[in-house]
Amino acid sequence: MNPSQEKNGAVRKIIHVDMDAFYAAVEQRDHPEWRGKPVIVGGRPSGRGVVSTASYEARVFGVHSAMPTSQAYRLCPHGIFVPARFDAYKEASAIIRNVFYEYTDLVEPLSLDEAYLDVTENHTQNPSATLIAQEIKQKIYERTKLTASAGVGPNKFVAKVASDMNKPDGLTVIPPETMEHFLEELDIKKFYGVGKATLRKMQGLGIKCGSDLKKWDLFDLVQIFGKSGQYYYRMARGLDTRPVQSHRIRKSYGKERTFREDISEREYILRFIEGLSATISEGMRTIPAAGKTITLKLRYDNFETISRSLSLSHHTNDASEISLVTQELLKDTEFGERPVRLLGISLSNLDINEEDQAQQLQLSLDK
Repeated sequence: MNPSQEKNGAVRKIIHVDMDAFYAAVEQRDHPEWRGKPVIVGGRPSGRGVVSTASYEARVFGVHSAMPTSQAYRLCPHGIFVPARFDAYKEASAIIRNVFYEYTDLVEPLSLDEAYLDVTENHTQNPSATLIAQEIKQKIYERTKLTASAGVGPNKFVAKVASDMNKPDGLTVIPPETMEHFLEELDIKKFYGVGKATLRKMQGLGIKCGSDLKKWDLFDLVQIFGKSGQYYYRMARGLDTRPVQSHRIRKSYGKERTFREDISEREYILRFIEGLSATISEGMRTIPAAGKTITLKLRYDNFETISRSLSLSHHTNDASEISLVTQELLKDTEFGERPVRLLGISLSNLDINEEDQAQQLQLSLDK
């Protein structure tokens, strides 16, 4: 057993709970006539918005978060398109969080719809994290009529990966004695923190599963992937010592630029967004971190400053996704009609994958 699996000499028991298609599920719950139908939460299909969350019925047609709603409509014209109701989502989230605190004070919310729980020691004195996860799922359903998926493991990384294995309404348990085999057999695309660009690079190197990744030594991984190579090296071996942080401070990561001259050309701004998104993606991967909420900041030539945000149903640090969402948010501004003096992009509601990077993250804000 490696030290990353222990807490005060005992094997750590971590649960990751992730609500299933949360925003869409709340809408289906509150509108019974929509149950079993494709529900798409986000902007209007005739407008310039993007998809925030799609129900599983809509995902069958290829609809997913961060997709322009106009594209979602082409894929699923019979879908039910609804605007987000954050008050309803926050109300459901508060009920869910209260369920967590019935079992432990060590709850680390990542967003409205997911959280880590450390139940190594818990209020119910139940030695089985599996039974606790089952009870939590049942209580969430009884109190909200919403389903959750949960992963149980000896550390945060394994629990996070496990929670995504059998969605929706799933429960996947990875005991310490099977963790090594689980990670070795795991498809590399299932490793949390491996984005699209990294996936392509790994597949090009013949890394298709955890055992392939495990064959690479630390030096070579750092040479190829930079600081993220340390993360991949550790996760392939299940070496995750990050504690569940119950009083986590909300952080964000972003960059902005004040132009030397006010910019009016639409194509220039779109190219700049692509480049800035790539820079932010690279910076977040070195932390490594991923965010759920993408915010565009825009300052016009008269110093009027506006912001536009979208919360996704998943964490991302993918450059193309950040760029796509930002460009969609840009359509809800007067860019191209009014000169732009400053433009910035930031990601918040972060999931940080390195416990020793919190301070570095704070120092990287809004450069």
